Amino acid sequence: MTASTRPPVRKNRSAGRLTGQIIWTFIKILIIPILCVAALILGMAIGYVVLGKGELADVFDMHTWRHMYDLVFADS
Repeated sequence: MTASTRPPVRKNRSAGRLTGQIIWTFIKILIIPILCVAALILGMAIGYVVLGKGELADVFDMHTWRHMYDLVFADS
């Protein structure tokens, strides 16, 4: 028995289909980090507003998080 010498069959893809596949691949790669950032922001907002009884505008203020960092890591 010998192997066939036929060349492999190649599918001809249109430019639009190839572009669609590339875009879909980028979406699949980026969806997890985007969802993680969204969950982080939502978790900070819920934790600060609901549990901490703070204002929603304070969640996005850098001074708030600097103050919390200083409280947690202050020397006793």
